[in-house]
Amino acid sequence: MTHKESFLRYLETEKRYSPHTVRSYSNDLDHFFSFLTSEGLGTDPTIVTPAEIRRWLGSLLDSRNLSKISEVSVHRRISCLRVFYRYLRKEGIMKNDPLVNVSLPRKKKTLPVFIEEKDLGKLYSNVEFADDYEGVRDITILETLFLTGMRRAELIGLKNEDVDLSECTLKVTGKRNKQRIIPVVDPLKRRLVEFQKVRNDIKRPIAGDWFFITEKGNKLYDKLVYNTVNKYLRMITTADRKSPHVLRHTFATHMLNRGADLNSIRELLGHANLSATQIYTHNTFTRLKQIYTDFHPREHDSRRKKERQ
Repeated sequence: MTHKESFLRYLETEKRYSPHTVRSYSNDLDHFFSFLTSEGLGTDPTIVTPAEIRRWLGSLLDSRNLSKISEVSVHRRISCLRVFYRYLRKEGIMKNDPLVNVSLPRKKKTLPVFIEEKDLGKLYSNVEFADDYEGVRDITILETLFLTGMRRAELIGLKNEDVDLSECTLKVTGKRNKQRIIPVVDPLKRRLVEFQKVRNDIKRPIAGDWFFITEKGNKLYDKLVYNTVNKYLRMITTADRKSPHVLRHTFATHMLNRGADLNSIRELLGHANLSATQIYTHNTFTRLKQIYTDFHPREHDSRRKKERQ
């Protein structure tokens, strides 16, 4: 077994990383090993020095590559490498850390993209969902995501036993198999009941005990959920991003705007610590500044004077 293979198994079994995260780490390591090979070093990570790491980082940041890789991806790849070499030292395979003196350029802070409440309302006033299985499933996916804030992988991983509509709860399995309970509000309960009815009418054999399935009875997959969300969000918003994670951001931002406290939002989102949740306060502060500018009497009078001049 190679160092990469043992590392990926460690992430799966001991760290309990999601399959999606493990695939990302695998791809990032493949890119690194490809660079080493191009440098004539082969694929042995134990002979790497800080000089090779800096050359690799330089190749990522090179102006010719700016259109191919984002700043976030650069930071993610370096983070992957740090975890990989930490593992090699933990296992006694290496003593020195080749990343010890490697620093990254400061990452720009970006606010989470979210959908305004008025735009979400267009899902009901402007968008027609078919009354067949696919149409009912699609609107149920959308409402489950933006009324619970769960991740795409968490939605796909829901099983029938996790959905307790008598108690109005969903048991969600998040990162590292950590479970949490999310309450189901009445509108979502009605939607889930409707979905269960059309789901039970499927004539094909159903694979496994998954709650959300395809028309053929199979478990949902990442691309299907992404395409479903993207398709409908393109009908109602011009936001830069239109992914399932945007609905998670939307849930958190709307909850905060309506007065929910950060700790409650943290628990609902399944964040390990509060710092991950605090980014949503920036969206709320931006909104408060806009409200202040639009409605404060002094600001309003000042703007009217400028318009008259």
